[in-house]
Amino acid sequence: MSGSVGCMRGWSPRNWAMEVTATWPALRASVSTRSPRADVSWMTSTWMAAFASQGPGDRPWKKKDPAILAALEHLLQEDTAGDPARRLKWKRQSLHRLSELLGSEHPASAPTIGRLLREMDYSPKVNRKQLAESSPHRDEQFRYLHSQESLFLQRGWPVLSIDTKKRELIGWFKNSGTIWCREPIAVNVYDFRSLAKGVAIPAGIYDVARNEGFVMVGTSANTAEFAVDALRWWWRAYGNRQYPGVPGLLLLADGGGSNGYRVRLWKYSLQRRFVNPTELEVTVCHYPTGASQWNPVEHRLFGEISQNWAGQPLINYGRVLALIRGTTTEQGLVVQATLNQRRYATKIKISDEQMQEVQLHRHRVLPEWNYTLKPAMD
Repeated sequence: MSGSVGCMRGWSPRNWAMEVTATWPALRASVSTRSPRADVSWMTSTWMAAFASQGPGDRPWKKKDPAILAALEHLLQEDTAGDPARRLKWKRQSLHRLSELLGSEHPASAPTIGRLLREMDYSPKVNRKQLAESSPHRDEQFRYLHSQESLFLQRGWPVLSIDTKKRELIGWFKNSGTIWCREPIAVNVYDFRSLAKGVAIPAGIYDVARNEGFVMVGTSANTAEFAVDALRWWWRAYGNRQYPGVPGLLLLADGGGSNGYRVRLWKYSLQRRFVNPTELEVTVCHYPTGASQWNPVEHRLFGEISQNWAGQPLINYGRVLALIRGTTTEQGLVVQATLNQRRYATKIKISDEQMQEVQLHRHRVLPEWNYTLKPAMD
């Protein structure tokens, strides 16, 4: 086709169609049966239908260079991964880089390379988080954990889901999410720790039976002692009045983190700073590795807090506490919050002699994940 179609003398949809379909025999019969007043939308649909009717071997770039697919396949042999079950493939080379590698022997633009790749069952993809280590005892642990939860709830004893939310910077920093406002809130360009007034580390406790949340906001480090102090605060301020006379409670905790099942400091601090002073028997059931999302505190407390402060910079600790306390749901969630400015030491080692003080009674079912701490006799 020569010249600009839009500038042809006596232009009409019919003339345009005859011009652009000069090399497409499949269109000629359709065009000849239309009146000169055929609109552009019909021409577009006719063009696309004719294009789709051509077999893969009839595409114009293959007529010009039949060997281009073989050359492209050769370039991608060492840069291809894929899913054999669904015939999906992906590559590491960019379209422009592939165009350069084909060179003058097989000239093709980046868009043409993209079309060829789709014919070869390639498609653009992003990373998908779906690989996770799973314990062979995962289902068994879930069944046992739920049986313990049901037992404690039937007895009217506390069932507490515990965990610590990610560290937040205090200051004019971007907080993901949107809020209704007339003008967007200006925040720092960079999220540098040096620009922050401090950090907020929310340790959460979710009371499964009462649908209540309790959050202690720390300002130094996420340690096992900090997690135990959050429990001490809950018991002294709320628990002993809400559950008078109970002999024990159940903790649902993640498998890792500061209160993980392998952490000696967690068991040692829980024994000395909570179990002995309160004289409560504390049963702990840990979720299997990679299953923390099933812990109720994650989606019933922390998820709601994140939605409540979405899009709002956490400019000071007062703002953090207010947003946490203001969190609620249609199901009536109530959240209490307090600030803990104690400085916690890190990398504390607990010796074998110190572990002898822990009155640890492991359960017969998966004893690494399920155990009870009892008050010391003395």
